[in-house]
Amino acid sequence: MSKRNVIIPYNPELKVKARILRKNTTLPEVILWQSIKNNVLGVQFHRQVPMLKYIVDFYCHEIGLAIEIDGGSHDHQFLYDAKRQGEIEKYGVTFLRFTNQEVKSEIQEVLMAIEFRIKELVE
Repeated sequence: MSKRNVIIPYNPELKVKARILRKNTTLPEVILWQSIKNNVLGVQFHRQVPMLKYIVDFYCHEIGLAIEIDGGSHDHQFLYDAKRQGEIEKYGVTFLRFTNQEVKSEIQEVLMAIEFRIKELVE
């Protein structure tokens, strides 16, 4: 299955929740969004994108790349995150995960990792 612009089904009720999440972004989400919005990395990302019965933090439809920022709430839900990621990956989506701390204190390294993955997926 090609990853490019694949429409991934989602629960329509999640649109409202995604809108709420966009209005209540965390500091790490703001930091990353400021660095990847407006095609800065050569591809267009969107925030809080519904997929299946989940919402991913950032998603690029062009190359099928999801970026998740894991805060403290994710510390105790590793199995849930793995299951969720696995279900979405069946649609050809590639995931990158970063912690809140990585985004806040190592943003250049995070951006380099994202750029590297974008190059891999574009080629």
